Amino acid sequence: MNQKWQAEEYTKGFSFVYQYGENILSLIDLPKGSFCLDLGCGNGALTRRLQEQGYRVLGLDASGEMVSKAAADYPDLTFRQADARTFLLEEAADCIFSNAVFHWIDEADQPALAQNLYRNLRPGGQLVCEFGGKGNTGAILAELGRQLAGQGMEYRHGFYFPSLGHHAALLEEAGFSVRQAWLFRRPTPLAGGEEGLRNWVRMFAGEQLGRLEPARQEQALAGMEAVLRPYLWDPEKSCWVADYVRLRLQAVRED
Repeated sequence: MNQKWQAEEYTKGFSFVYQYGENILSLIDLPKGSFCLDLGCGNGALTRRLQEQGYRVLGLDASGEMVSKAAADYPDLTFRQADARTFLLEEAADCIFSNAVFHWIDEADQPALAQNLYRNLRPGGQLVCEFGGKGNTGAILAELGRQLAGQGMEYRHGFYFPSLGHHAALLEEAGFSVRQAWLFRRPTPLAGGEEGLRNWVRMFAGEQLGRLEPARQEQALAGMEAVLRPYLWDPEKSCWVADYVRLRLQAVRED
């Protein structure tokens, strides 16, 4: 998928993405001083957390805007723009860490991604990651598709949301040994009150929506909100709650 990022808006309105990612850090089982790559580092917040835990770090991201934001916010750390499928490290990593990234990579490219992760880890190195799993934001994306169809537009979201078994098999085919893995529901409150759901759509699934004229965009978004309100609106907290499902795992390069 080709995704254009608004780095400032992402940092201000969608901080839950990297805040939830802090929980994944506990899966890294390495001594201080180990070299950890933060792949798909975004604004660099989790790269900093890795550094604070005593690791040597490098942040890579495909988005030049995100890399610029990370470098500005954390000038003492190193960030580079690179493609997850093709990057090549000068020093093999002890750990490749990645949060909320792999679901942006087309399913056809997932074998190449897994092989490249393996290639850039030292023997015994760890892959620790979390991303969208089977069923992630299923209600939101299905209703967005129906609303866009009503506007005469076919919608295919293009995300890679695999089952645990499917992705574990893909990693094992690349040479990994999957040590721990979970597929779990994680309902996620969205910031912005009444605007939260449409803000999420514009940030993460807005490319096709943006092709409509403003009035028709409003019709699609309002229609989606009306249908989903009984299921995804939390009246006590006055916020929308996205129907997230996450796949979290730790795998090791054995040889």
